[in-house]
Order: sequence, then structure tokens, then C-alpha cells
Amino acid sequence: MSARDTLRRTIGQRMTRIAVGLAALLAVVYVGGFFLFTARLERTPPVEVPVADGIVALTGGPDRITAAYRLLEEGKGSRLLITGVHPDVTAASLKEIVPGAAPKFDCCVDVGHRAENTIGNAAETAEWVQRRDYRSIILVTSTYHLPRAQLELGRAMPGVEISPYPVFQDTLHLDGWWAYPGTTRLLISEYTKYLLTLTYGQPQAQT
Repeated sequence: MSARDTLRRTIGQRMTRIAVGLAALLAVVYVGGFFLFTARLERTPPVEVPVADGIVALTGGPDRITAAYRLLEEGKGSRLLITGVHPDVTAASLKEIVPGAAPKFDCCVDVGHRAENTIGNAAETAEWVQRRDYRSIILVTSTYHLPRAQLELGRAMPGVEISPYPVFQDTLHLDGWWAYPGTTRLLISEYTKYLLTLTYGQPQAQT
């Protein structure tokens, strides 16, 4: 083997070791960040909910809508926006999700049909906030979705105060999540989307 071939082989081996080392480092950072992400997720409802100009619920389950409407009835905001509603879903059908007579639904709930993902939720909410000249909102969505949703809405509405309100599903097991494959997959997916949002501001997958 010539000296040139030996040099090429040595350089190739070094590059391979560097690539493997970088991959291992990225894996460690990703896994460490994931554990930190899951540890920081809210596990209990907030004790104190500040009064805001408006309330925003991101679709993704009836629990989000009922929680947001309850805040509206408690006077935590003057109006509620439900953003990301499927075009075929009417306000009347959404009203049926809310327990009781829902007296404030007809007068004080706005339904947004344009958003298809979290980025769309942020744009739709920003238009609603600007149109009503609001300066603060309560953001209602699932606890695992709150970090990314708050980041997207904060980018779309700089200067608007956003108070997060986490919603919890019975099927989501945050404590001991590693023992529940469904919860684990959901958290890994959401963490990856969150990283993409931090890095590019354009997560590719929908909520």
C-alpha cells in the first residue's frame, strides 16, 4: 500500500470516528432533552388562572373545549376562540360538547375553521386578537402540546401576554410514561416537533 493510500485510509478512519462521535453526542443531547421536556410538562391544573382579554382553545379533543368554556363562564376572559375546527363541524355541534345549557356559547364563542395545524392556529389566533385589540389571552390545549403551541403563538403575537392552561387526558400517563407505549410515542413525536419549531419555526407534522 502506497503512502498516499495509507494517508487516505487514515483520514477516512478519522472522519468515520468523528461522525460516529457526533452522532452519539447528538443522540445523548436528544435523549437528555427529551427527559427534560417530559419532566417540565404540567401535571396538575393551575391553582390561579389570571383574568385575560380572551381565551383560545386549540382543537384536538373535547376536553380542551369544555375546559376553555368553563374558563369563559368563570369570567376569565370576555370571549372564547375555538381555532382549528374542521370545516364540516358547526358551532351548534360544538355547543353540544359543552355540558349544560351553555348560555354564553351563542354570544361569546367564535369558531375558526382555517387552521390545519399549530402554525395555522397561531395565525388564526393572531388575526382574532388583532381584530379585537386584545393584549392578553389564556391558551388552552393539552399539556404535552403547550410548549410548542405557546412558542408558535408567541411568535405570531409578540407583545401579547399568553397564560397557558394545560388540559389532561385520562389516556395520557405522564408519570411513568415509559411503561405506556402510546404515551411514549406521543411524547417523542411532540418533542421532535417542538425541536423543529425551535430550530426552523416550521414543524412539518400536524397536531
